Amino acid sequence: MKASSPKLLIQNGSLYLEDQIIENGYLKIKNQYIDEIGQSSELADREGYEIITVPKDYKIIPGMIDLHIHGLNGADTMDATKDALDVISSTLPMEGTTSFLPTTMTEDPRAIERSLIHTGTYINANCSHGKAEPLGIHLEGPFISKDRVGAQPVDHVQPINLHTFKKWESLSNHTIKLVTLAPELPDGFEFINYLKNQRIISSVAHSQATYDQVLCAIEAGLNHVTHLFNQMTGLHHREPGIVGAAFLQEELMVELIADGIHVRPEMVKLAYQQITENRLILITDSMRAKWLNDGQYELGGQIVTVKAGKALLRDHVLAGSVLKMIDAFKNIQLFTGCSIQAAIKMASENPAKQLGLFDRKGSLAVGKDADIVILDDKMNVYLTICNGEIAYTRDGSY
Repeated sequence: MKASSPKLLIQNGSLYLEDQIIENGYLKIKNQYIDEIGQSSELADREGYEIITVPKDYKIIPGMIDLHIHGLNGADTMDATKDALDVISSTLPMEGTTSFLPTTMTEDPRAIERSLIHTGTYINANCSHGKAEPLGIHLEGPFISKDRVGAQPVDHVQPINLHTFKKWESLSNHTIKLVTLAPELPDGFEFINYLKNQRIISSVAHSQATYDQVLCAIEAGLNHVTHLFNQMTGLHHREPGIVGAAFLQEELMVELIADGIHVRPEMVKLAYQQITENRLILITDSMRAKWLNDGQYELGGQIVTVKAGKALLRDHVLAGSVLKMIDAFKNIQLFTGCSIQAAIKMASENPAKQLGLFDRKGSLAVGKDADIVILDDKMNVYLTICNGEIAYTRDGSY
C-alpha cells in the first residue's frame, strides 16, 4: 500500500453518479478532489496522471460512510489512543469505507472522557491522509434506559445531565456529531433541543420510548434512529413504539445493521419496503473482533465471544457486530432486491446528507472529495481511494 501521486486517472469501468451511470467512463483526481468525469472515448489529456485501468464490468462508486462503528482489527474507539484510531482508519478502506464516526459506549465517565479527548485531538489533527477520515464522534450512551442496555454496561448508565455533556463537548474539542439517547428520560426533550441548536444529531435507541414520546422528541429536534429494531420498543398494533415511528415519520433517518443476525433478512426487507432507500442508512456497529478470528474479545470491560459471525456476551446478548460495510452493501441488495444505486444511497449519500456534508462527500461529482471505491465483477472491493490517495489495493499493484 502506498500513497498515490497528486493526479490519478481511473478509466474503463462503470461510474455510478448521483443521477446516471456512465459505462466505460473515466474519472480524474487532482489535489484530493474529483476534477473531471466523462466517457473514456472522450478522454484527451492523460499526461502526468497515474493511470488505473479496470475491466469494463468493474463498478466505480462513492466511498461508503459508517456512522456507527466502535472498532475493528483489535482496536476500539474506547482504547483512547492514536494507535487504535490509526488501526481503524487504515483498515476501513479494505471494506470500502472512506469516512466514519468513531463511536463510544457507556462506560465509566473517566473512560468516556479519555476517549473524547484523544478522538477529538485525532480528528482535529487531520491524521488520516490516505486512510478513512473520521468525521466526528458518535456518543452512544450513557444517557440511555437501564431496561434497554443491550451490550452497554448497565452500571455506567447515567441520567441526562446537560452540564456533563457540555463538559464532554469541550473535552472533544466540539467534535461530537451524533448522540444516541433515550428521549423518555427526565430532561430528554430539553437535551434534544439543545443538541439541535448545536447542530448535533440526536438519535433514539436503547430506549423504552412510546410512539407518542418519539413524536414529542421529533418536535424537540430528534431526527435519527440508531440500529433499527435493536434495543428499542417494537411494533405493536396498539403501541407502534420506536419502530412504528421509524416506519412512519419522514423526519427520521434510520440506521440498519444488515448482517442477517441483528435483523433477519425478512425484517430487513420489510424495513426497506416501509422506509425505502430515501431514509435508511447502512451501518456496521462493529467491535474490535472484526477482521480477526473467532475467539474472546473485550467490549466496554465485558467479555465477548465471537463465533460464526456472531458477537455475544455471556448472557447471549448481541454485542455489536463483525459486519463489514461491503457485506452490508451486498446484503441489502440480496435481502431486498434493491438496485446498486439504492445501496449506494443508503451507504454513501444518506449518511453524508445526515451529517450535512453532501457538498463534500457521498457521491461522485466534480469538486467533491475523491473518496472512491472500485468494485470487481463480484461486488468485492478492488481498490479504495480516500481524499485522493490510494488507501487500499487488493493486489497491491498501485
